[in-house]
Parts: sequence; structure tokens; C-alpha cells
Amino acid sequence: MFGRTLRFALTLVAALLLLSCNRSKDGGTTKIAVIPKGTTHEFWKAVHAGAVKASRELHVEIVWKGPLAEDDLKGQIDVVQSFVAQGVSGIVLAPLNDKALEKPVDGAVKANIPVVIFDSDLAGSAHKSFVATDNLAAGRLAGEKLAALLGQKGKIAVLRYQEGSASTQKREEGFLEAVRKMPDIQVVSDNQYGGATTESAFEKAESLLAAQNAGSGGVDGVFCPNESTTFGMLLALRKAGLAGKIKFVGFDASEKLVGALRDGHVDALVVQDPFKIGYEAVRTMVEVIAGKPVQPRIDTGAVVVDKASLDKPETKAIVAPDLAPWLGK
Repeated sequence: MFGRTLRFALTLVAALLLLSCNRSKDGGTTKIAVIPKGTTHEFWKAVHAGAVKASRELHVEIVWKGPLAEDDLKGQIDVVQSFVAQGVSGIVLAPLNDKALEKPVDGAVKANIPVVIFDSDLAGSAHKSFVATDNLAAGRLAGEKLAALLGQKGKIAVLRYQEGSASTQKREEGFLEAVRKMPDIQVVSDNQYGGATTESAFEKAESLLAAQNAGSGGVDGVFCPNESTTFGMLLALRKAGLAGKIKFVGFDASEKLVGALRDGHVDALVVQDPFKIGYEAVRTMVEVIAGKPVQPRIDTGAVVVDKASLDKPETKAIVAPDLAPWLGK
């Protein structure tokens, strides 16, 4: 009898502790603001789904809000400041710029609102943790894959994303670090930026390919560091009749990019686990709010996907996760 009573008491205490952890300071439900870089790319939809899963499992409320386009820096700063003014329990942020968001994050922390950074790093040390792919290592994977596809020789072009984006900058650095170790590989262009949209990336890719005489053998392989630049380059290669002729390694996955991989117009994609990123970012914030220690850096991993590995169950789970249970149809 005493044993059953003790077990009941311990269960009750545990339940009360969980409930208290998931309450905000004013006694209401814990509300966590999750702020992506943008809301249109497929990558962010998977991040959102992971965040929703964590919120349901941990019994907290999340509010998902970010700028529409990934070049709206002022819009993202405004979103951060709005959530600070609302007094949310915590902010989970993917900063558009590694320096421009440092001051707004400092402001949140001074207002006793903890911050967890995800996807792309931030200058300063005010935030509690950084949840993301090891982008430098992922960039190296891309470089090693493209070099292997080319037999460690040839002319390579890089279409970068945009200045100030720490995540893609690290991928570009890792890629270039890998290919420059190979004496028979020449980097013919690494100073062009595709910008925040597929449209701008398409225009830049067209210009890059033309400037390097890609149609006449001036480019043997290309690398792009995110979803929008990869798709923009794909469109430019198709328009120029070079898709499948120039070796192409991109980054991130979407339905159209996976289709291009099947068609042989993209040779490989370095794929993150955006669902896991969203899940881990919210889970980490819940632990911060509960006063638990958290790791300053949480690596969510990346893998190289090609046509041969595309249909493996473990690949499908990352490339095409079922988002319907979390976001609806």
C-alpha cells in the first residue's frame, strides 16, 4: 500500500513539474516564437513541421512568423522586436544576417526572453544555443562529391547565395576548401551571388554561364549552396541546353530538385534534415525555459543524396518527410 502511494506521489510531482516548466512567468502557457529566414521555400515548411511536432509533444505553444522573402532584413528585425514587445516566453530565430540581428537578440535577452538560434549562426554570445547543420562540413561533402564526379579534374564555378548569410557562407567555404586541395581542379568563378529568390538566382546563373563560356567547355561542374540558387542554376542550365552535360551538385531538397535528380539534370544534393532542425530548436528552447543546461552547439547532420540513394527509406525520410500530420494539407 505504501509503495503504491509513493509511486502515485512521485508521478504527481513529475506531472506538476512538467506543467510548471511549460508555463510562462505570468502563469499562462509557454509561448515560443519561431522566426525563419523566409516562409516560401520548401526547406522552411519542413522546419515548421518539426517545430510543430516538438510543440505538441512538449505541450507548449509556438507562433511561426517570418518575412516572406529571404532578403527582407528589416522585416525580420521587426518580427523579433514585435515578439519582444509581446513578452513571449522564448524566441527561436534563423537570422538573415549574422551581424544585423545581434542587437535585436541582445534586446530580447535584456528583456528576459531567452533566444535559441537555428540554421544560420549569429555573432555575439547572448543566445543560449545554436541548432543547425555543420555547414562547413556539409560544404566539404559537396566539394568532395563534385570532385569525384569530375575525376578530380576540371573547371568549377560556384554560384553563391547572398552576403551576410552565415550558413551558406560556411557551405561555400567548405566546398572551396575541399576542391582547392586538388591540383587539377580550377575554380573559374566564386564571386557571383544569386540572391534571395529563384528569379534572381536564375538571372545570375545565366550571366555566370555566359561569362565563362560554359557552352563551349568553359565550365565542367557547378555548385550552389541552397535551395533557391540550386533551382535557379537548374533553370539556367536547362535553358542553355547544358542540363545533364555539366556536373551539378546543389544543396537542400524540394520536389522539383528531387525530380531533377531523377532526370539526371542534378547529379547530387547535399541534404540537411530541416524537420529535425525545427524539432531540436524548439526542444532546446523548452529546456532553456525549464532552467536545464543545453549544449551551445547542436549538429543536426547532412547527407549527400544521388540518384542511387534516392529511394532508400532513410533518404526518403529526410528528402520527402510527410508534413501533413503537422501542417495539414
